[in-house]
Amino acid sequence: MTILPLRLSGLSYVVEGRPLIDSVDLEIRAGSPTVILGPNGAGKSLLLRLCHGLLQPGAGTVRWLGPGAAHAARRQAMVFQRPVLLRRSVFANVDYVLALRGLERSRRAECIAALLAETGLSGLAERPAPLLSGGEQQKLALARAWAVEPEILFLDEPTASLDPGATLAVEALIARIAAGGTKIVMTTHDMAQARRIAAEIVFLHRGRVLEQGPATAFFARPGTETAARFLAGQLV
Repeated sequence: MTILPLRLSGLSYVVEGRPLIDSVDLEIRAGSPTVILGPNGAGKSLLLRLCHGLLQPGAGTVRWLGPGAAHAARRQAMVFQRPVLLRRSVFANVDYVLALRGLERSRRAECIAALLAETGLSGLAERPAPLLSGGEQQKLALARAWAVEPEILFLDEPTASLDPGATLAVEALIARIAAGGTKIVMTTHDMAQARRIAAEIVFLHRGRVLEQGPATAFFARPGTETAARFLAGQLV
């Protein structure tokens, strides 16, 4: 049973009297990828953490509205800009997640082999995760997230520190995960990447959602002057 849609109502998060997320009303539905855009300091990463439940809002609600909402904690995953990996082998990193899922040991090796093949890491199964390149580490983080078969996957600037080749490889992997039915909700500062990935754009500015709509319409005709200036590369 689905846990989506996800509805944020009157969501606020305040630090030292400053609203970093300010009265956000937003609904995220199943389907193609949603990309959250906005200038530095807009609150993009913070919004993802609130959606994923890593932070509790000061006001407002985060509600999963689907019939499977009671299982929402187990049906979502998140990958960070700097992936958090175990100081173990590539194989052991994925095995750990599958063990937490309760998958029998006899089935885990087969599942790990399939995941590593899908992510291009088959030849690195025994390599310690800390010795991987940045792109390989991000692929491993995605493999671990994919292993839990999430209905929704939050990605916080997943290619921010990668070179162009590694960026395209990670994007291809994200596309495969999305094609398998996982809802992708992702932040990025890369406009070309947003154009390649997004079906829907959420534009955030000073902690407020100014626009939400189809990516093609947003890039062709943004609905606010602030978004138009942002797309033109101007300070907002």
